[in-house]
Parts: sequence; C-alpha cells; structure tokens
Amino acid sequence: MLKELNLVIDYIEDHLTDDLSLEKIAEYAGISDYHFRKIFFYLSGMTLSEYVKNRKLSAANQDLLRGEKVTDVAFKYGYQSVDGFTRAFKKWSGFLPSDVFKKGMSLSFPKLSFVITVKGGTAMEFKIEEKPAFHLVGVSQRVPMQFEGVNKEIVKLAKSITDEQKIEMHALQNIEPYEIVNASFDADYHFLKEEGYLTHLIGVLTTKEEVSDQLEKVPVEACTWAIFPNEGPFPSTLQETMARAYSEWLPSSDYEVIQAPTFSFTKMDKNKKDHAYSEVWIPVRKK
Repeated sequence: MLKELNLVIDYIEDHLTDDLSLEKIAEYAGISDYHFRKIFFYLSGMTLSEYVKNRKLSAANQDLLRGEKVTDVAFKYGYQSVDGFTRAFKKWSGFLPSDVFKKGMSLSFPKLSFVITVKGGTAMEFKIEEKPAFHLVGVSQRVPMQFEGVNKEIVKLAKSITDEQKIEMHALQNIEPYEIVNASFDADYHFLKEEGYLTHLIGVLTTKEEVSDQLEKVPVEACTWAIFPNEGPFPSTLQETMARAYSEWLPSSDYEVIQAPTFSFTKMDKNKKDHAYSEVWIPVRKK
C-alpha cells in the first residue's frame, strides 16, 4: 500500500499542470476514489484536494521566483483567471504573487513521502469474514462528504425515518450483523474538491428481494470483509478505529479495499453515558 501511495504522489507531481481530477488519480491508484481519499486523509492529515492545491501553489511560487509572469503561471496551473489565482495564492501564502519576484517573498510546501512509523505498538483487533451477496435496504440521501466530526445531514436523515419504514426494515433483516447500519457509497469524483457528495444509507442487511417503494435496495456482491470491533466513548472510539483501519492496518496488511459500500453499526451502552460497542466493516480482497 505504501509503495502504491508513493507512486501516486509521483504521479501527482508529474501532472501538476494538468487537470488532476479525483477520478484520474484514483484510477492510477487502482482503488475506489472514495477509499483512496480516506486512506490519504488518515495517513497525511489533510484531504487530497488540499495536498494537490498546496503542491500546485508551491510549484507556482517557484516559477514566480524565476521571473515567470503572473498571468502565465495562473493559467499554467489551471486557474481560469488571474484574479482567481491571486486570491488563492494570497490566501495560501499571505502575500501577492507579484511580491514573489519583486520582493523575494517565498513559501514552499514539500512533496509528501509515506513511510511506516511505529506508534506505541498498540494492538488492533480485527477479523476477516467471507459474506454471500446481500442487499442494503433502508433510507438514503445524498449528503456532503465529510471525514471528521458529526455530519448534520446524516443526523437529519436518521430523524426522518418513519415508524412504517422501521417496521419493514426489521421484517427484512435476515443476515448478520442484525443491526441498523450506516453505509456510504457512490462518492462524487469528477472535481478535485471535498465539497462533493456521497450516498449515505441507514438500514439493514437482507437477502430478500421484495422491498416496498418506501425503502431503497442496494445490491452488494459476495466478497471479503475486514471487520474492526471497538468499544469505548462514542463517537471518538469509532472515529479512531476508522482512522486506524485506513492509516495503520491497510498499509501493512495483505489486503486492499474494493469498490463496494463500507458500513458500520453502533450499540449504545444503557448503563454508561456516551459509551458504545461498534463495528466497522470494510470490503477488501487479497492483494
């Protein structure tokens, strides 16, 4: 995984002046664009779009230092206007592009390099499970893509589920885990920005085919799942487990993620405030 990530970094470096869409980067990486963005975020601490923007502006800074015209540099790195480039550059650096050559002002953002770092040797519990094909059935909505914090649109979606929908989901549920799950899939990738959307579904797993019009049915093919159980303060423990699964377990494992929904479920502890047992399910295959 680390080798592949560093090859992607080299690819980005070689195409800073091109139209670097998420689709192209993910296609080069050979994995789902959404999974790749999550892996990148959890390993680097920044979004893929932030990294590309920083590298483009850093390269632009070097061109300006060599005396290239602001107009030429702006269009070279894909900006539609000089004003747009000037605003972005000033926000990034704190000074105007024209100040780079005139006053010798400069800011750089170095190219990333991924390496394995051992952090405390904390064990991570996981299990690998083969699962037959099933359907995710529930209530879904396009929501803003967000890797950290509480997604308010998902909270609204949960509150919108009717009693009738809950009754049908309970009747359809016939395959483990027998829990209400939160699944994410179909992320936007056409534009290099994190303001894209993905489909979030709150529902259950079933092998039944007959589903009413009040619920959405999403087919999931038979595949292998990496399952990460966790227990502790909610939601911090669940979020930490998700981050470690992508940033620590995947890069050092013999598995890679595949194009399929990821999902999780949470069971709150009635006897402990803000304490829960959760599981994160990630679709994988052997490398």
